[in-house]
Amino acid sequence: MENNSIPADIIKIQKKLATFEKGSRNYNKYSKILAKHVKKHNMKKRVISHIKTIENIQKIAQNSEDEKILKKKTKKPYNL
Repeated sequence: MENNSIPADIIKIQKKLATFEKGSRNYNKYSKILAKHVKKHNMKKRVISHIKTIENIQKIAQNSEDEKILKKKTKKPYNL
C-alpha cells in the first residue's frame, strides 16, 4: 500500500453511499460506517508517523552518543 493511497474498503463504502438518496436511512447508516473507517485509517497513519518519528529521534541520539565517544578516544593529552 502506498503512503497516500485510499484503502479499498473506504472506496467501496463511498461507491455504495453514492447509490443512496441523501437523507435516506441507508445513506445515514453508510455515512456513519464510512466515518468510522476514515477515522480508523487516519489514526493508523498517525500512529505509524509517530513511530517513525520516535525511531528517527533514537537514531539521532545514538549517532550523537557515538560521536561523543569517538571524540573522547581521539583526544590527545598535552605534551609539556
